[in-house]
Amino acid sequence: MTTTEILTGRVLSFTRSPFEAAPEAGAEIHEAVAVADGKVAGLGSAATLRAAHPQAPVTDHGDRLILAGFVDAHAHYPQAAIIASWGKRLIDWLNTYTFPEEMRFADPDYAAEIAARYLDLTAAHGTTTMCSFCTIHPESVEALFAQAQARGQRVTAGKTCMDRNAPEGLRDTVQSAHDDSKALLERWHGVDRLSYAITPRFSPTSTPEQLEALGALWAAHPDCLMQTHLSEQTDEIAWVRSLYPQARDYLDTYEAHGLLGPRGLYGHAIHLEPRERDRLRETGAALVHCPTSNTFIGSGLFDMAGLMAEGQRVGLATDTGGGSSFSMLRTMAAAYEIGQLRGTALHPAQLLWLATCGAAQALHLGDRIGNIAVGMEADLVVLDLGSTPAIAQRAERAEDLWEAVFPTIMMGDDRAVAEVRIGGRRV
Repeated sequence: MTTTEILTGRVLSFTRSPFEAAPEAGAEIHEAVAVADGKVAGLGSAATLRAAHPQAPVTDHGDRLILAGFVDAHAHYPQAAIIASWGKRLIDWLNTYTFPEEMRFADPDYAAEIAARYLDLTAAHGTTTMCSFCTIHPESVEALFAQAQARGQRVTAGKTCMDRNAPEGLRDTVQSAHDDSKALLERWHGVDRLSYAITPRFSPTSTPEQLEALGALWAAHPDCLMQTHLSEQTDEIAWVRSLYPQARDYLDTYEAHGLLGPRGLYGHAIHLEPRERDRLRETGAALVHCPTSNTFIGSGLFDMAGLMAEGQRVGLATDTGGGSSFSMLRTMAAAYEIGQLRGTALHPAQLLWLATCGAAQALHLGDRIGNIAVGMEADLVVLDLGSTPAIAQRAERAEDLWEAVFPTIMMGDDRAVAEVRIGGRRV
């Protein structure tokens, strides 16, 4: 028997990207949303939905903002316990903090503990879907998928593949990277709300032979995503150039081995060459902006305005734990700050869209999550726009919704998250 529930408040949905025209033009505010069987069953006025579902219980959220749950398009759940570690840039970060921690994920119990903790922490901040790197250990993938499956949560993840420039015990091989990834893919991809992403960490930690093998695996399973890193720091790019002297640029190290395509996700993408920008746009690949990470480890300033203007597909992400927060609100604030440093003030509608619709579209899940529309999966977050005295006193002066929500974007944290629903069920 179908059970319908109605939530009232200020319900935000998007009809188009706020980067395509006036930011406010693509947003609609409704009075209520109806949820049934894990999906959005209705959207509109409270009176209309109550009349259509007279027996449905109603949860009144007053003037709180109800929107699609946040989507984190690039994360490293195994780094949850080392988030906010001091004083390193990318390569030193990996060697000092990341690699020693990832060694621990050979232990299934430890992997399960961190996976559960990570999903608890992100849900508390309103994140309902993420795309995560795991470690080289199949146990790390099993742990995250098992925890997500138990929660009915939509998650994409994959075994990280590395066969060089990593410590002993944290390297796989060409064959094991292919075979482990294939086995995990066949076990989990498309099961319940789970998807597999083929995952070479980045070109410096894979030999050309390993990239070739993973490119072949992707060609054999083109409905999977492929996630990696691209042009995060200038010294990283120099390292790639020394390891791949025949490559035209960083992107070419992937392209030459079958790892460039419309279902590719390229984290960071800060220091792109013109040819790289052209090829990424031509193939319809997705770039993932990780602003708190980019500032925390000193990577650079993502060109959001320029990339959007030229028609790139862009999502938003925390990059836990190089990113310094589990919160997509804090991530939006950092994206705003980076935009300001580049001369463009992102509108609140654009920031919310990036953290929901934009990230979902980057993951090729925009037909299922990232927006509130009839038939979409009912992953929802309810934001209290006066969650602290500092935020409340600013929001009280607001003349419209965007002025009211912006203080929460800039100063909000998990206290602003009044309610989270995954598949319609309250977390």
